[in-house]
Amino acid sequence: MTTTTQSSFSENRNAHLNLYAVGMCTLCLAHCILLPLAATLLPIAGLVSGDELVHKLLVLLAAPATIWLVYKAVLDKGSSLFVFTALSGLGLLLIAAFVEALSRFETSLTLVGATVLALSHLQRWLRIRRFRRSQV
Repeated sequence: MTTTTQSSFSENRNAHLNLYAVGMCTLCLAHCILLPLAATLLPIAGLVSGDELVHKLLVLLAAPATIWLVYKAVLDKGSSLFVFTALSGLGLLLIAAFVEALSRFETSLTLVGATVLALSHLQRWLRIRRFRRSQV
């Protein structure tokens, strides 16, 4: 493993950012799955579940962590899968939130994008943990 990879894996911030990104993706999934269910039970949830601003805000909260971690991962030689899946998931989320022409596919794009993005961050976080344990 190169020095760049070792220094990148040794940063605690990056591991925490991966968990933050997984949490943001989980919020997206909860928003798409749980809020419509709650909307049938609680009228106020119906107002929040259909608000486009919520979708855009969730994507804009998740994007900085993903972009930063992709930038850091580009320096690692073994992170091409993470870079590809993270950018694909984030791209699907951005399309779902900001491309009005595809609004009828918004829920599907969001679910797939959030799942792909969360799994990519989770995979990277687990890889960092395995690396740290092997160094002990």
